[in-house]
Parts: sequence; structure tokens; C-alpha cells
Amino acid sequence: MANPLRGEVIRLYKNLLYLGREYPQGSAYFRERLKSAFMKNKDVTDPEKIKQLVARGDFVIKELEALYFLRKYRAMKKRYYEPEK
Repeated sequence: MANPLRGEVIRLYKNLLYLGREYPQGSAYFRERLKSAFMKNKDVTDPEKIKQLVARGDFVIKELEALYFLRKYRAMKKRYYEPEK
């Protein structure tokens, strides 16, 4: 892996690992899937391809954050508002 992109990839892995703690199917499931996804692409050396994969990982981070926000919003709504009929 190219040296300047190595830091980005490690940052991405750590961020995803951190976000995976609250994953609905469990952190162990998320960690296993995350590791397999990174191991599948460990031999990629083309900088452009690595940048593409990092961009995809950033998209996954945004999707996970949206999922968690929506889950928290639904819990708050359930607590403080009457159910609609």
C-alpha cells in the first residue's frame, strides 16, 4: 500500500471499528464483516483504486451515522409523542 494512503486507510478502519460498536446485529458481526472487507482488498496497490475504496468507506461511515441518528430519533419520538392512529 502506498505510504501516504496508509494513514487514511488505518483512520478509516479505526473509525468504522468505533462506529461498529452500536451496530444493530452486534459488534462482533460488524467487526468480522469489516475485517473481511479490508482483507479482501489488502493487495490493492493502485493509488486511484485505494482512493475509491476509501471514498466508499467514508460513504459507509455516513450511512452508519444516519442509521444511528434515525434509531435515536425514533426512540425519542416513541418516548415523548403519542402514537399516531
